[in-house]
Amino acid sequence: MGLLRTIAIIIIVYYAFKFIGRYIMPLFIKQVVKNVEKKMRDQQENQYKQETGNVGETVIDKKPASSKESSKDVGDYVDYEEVKDDK
Repeated sequence: MGLLRTIAIIIIVYYAFKFIGRYIMPLFIKQVVKNVEKKMRDQQENQYKQETGNVGETVIDKKPASSKESSKDVGDYVDYEEVKDDK
């Protein structure tokens, strides 16, 4: 009886996966593709709006001048001397 029950469960699971793969997964994938397509379209429209800006407006983008100066007085120089320990 246990063997027949196991075989029946395997057959039911097989047909369940087959049904899900054939009818439900395409609907799910289609919905995911629509969502991604909508996000891409919105992102592209926002980028286009930012690029065009207002007519006659001038925008100047430049790198700010670096005001970092290196300091030569970082610290004291210490000579390295190897010490031999004779025992």
